[in-house]
Amino acid sequence: MRYPRRKRRGWRMIRNFLAILFACCLLSEAAAQDLTIATVTRPPFSMVENGDDTGFSIELWHEIAAKLNRPYQVVRYDSFGDMLGSVKDGTADAAIANISITAGRELEMDFSQPIFASGLQIMVHPQGGSAGSIWSALLSWDLLVAILGAFALLLAGGMLMWHFEKRSQDYFDRPLRQAIFPSFWWALNLVVNGGFEERMPRSAFGRVFGVLLVISSLFIVSLFVAHITAAMTVEAINGSVGSINDLYGKRVGTIEGSTAQVFMEARELRSEGSPDLAALIEKFETNQLDAVVFDAPVLAYYVNTAGAGLAELTGSVFKGENYGVALPTNSELREDINQVLLSLREGGTYAEIYRKWFGESP
Repeated sequence: MRYPRRKRRGWRMIRNFLAILFACCLLSEAAAQDLTIATVTRPPFSMVENGDDTGFSIELWHEIAAKLNRPYQVVRYDSFGDMLGSVKDGTADAAIANISITAGRELEMDFSQPIFASGLQIMVHPQGGSAGSIWSALLSWDLLVAILGAFALLLAGGMLMWHFEKRSQDYFDRPLRQAIFPSFWWALNLVVNGGFEERMPRSAFGRVFGVLLVISSLFIVSLFVAHITAAMTVEAINGSVGSINDLYGKRVGTIEGSTAQVFMEARELRSEGSPDLAALIEKFETNQLDAVVFDAPVLAYYVNTAGAGLAELTGSVFKGENYGVALPTNSELREDINQVLLSLREGGTYAEIYRKWFGESP
């Protein structure tokens, strides 16, 4: 049985209306679905306090989501690589922490406009002053050998003078066992003070040998002082770190796959990678590392909180870089996020969050 043409047209309109209504329902449900935001623990940008997600980046995202009117849930990953991986495969709608915007990462994902200007810095154990260098130099094995050698030369010179002078003056006229210290004392005074007139050598060989001792003592004292100075200088140079160039030959740590590790590899600077920040800090605190190279604000936060008295920052910030919100390639959220970020900067909200976490204006 065939329906009249008008009736068939009516059914078609109803069917199309229902299809449109169903599609609108799906879109509405998708719009209402929570966004999945990936992060990783990196104080002060992202961390957990009293069971709540907090930090500069987390608070900034909260303001962004409020402006977008989009609910979200935070998924915290154990490693930085896993967090970025969730963005690459689309598991997460965005990722936020201290994510540096790099050319290599831009090939695999998209980024918002920068949310934080940062860079790398060096963290070391508290570096001692000149007193530490002096004691290190004085207790060095090389200096000990030099001192023992000097004592041996003085003893040998004193005993040789005893052999020449024991029949010529009373001071040296004594048995061998009794003459050991007086002879050594005579040679020591000769080198340090130039000798003393009442005990001037009287034998021909003694006078020649005495003159040679006086002349050679000038070189002995000069070499001894030069050795101490050189040891102190080398100890000071080796013990202090002020720039990236001072890290060669030292045990340097960073996080695997970080921009800091890439930078050091480009400088042919060997580093020991750790899977996360907690493992890196543990190695540093247990003296397995001499220095740590990583994001300046992250290290500064540690130095001013848990690492107070255990670590210090040295040198200036280098290799400037910007952090951003990481997004899947061609994400529809990118433009909206950028617009919100601009409004947060213009309205002062961004500056308020920045001052809260870093104590100064951006």
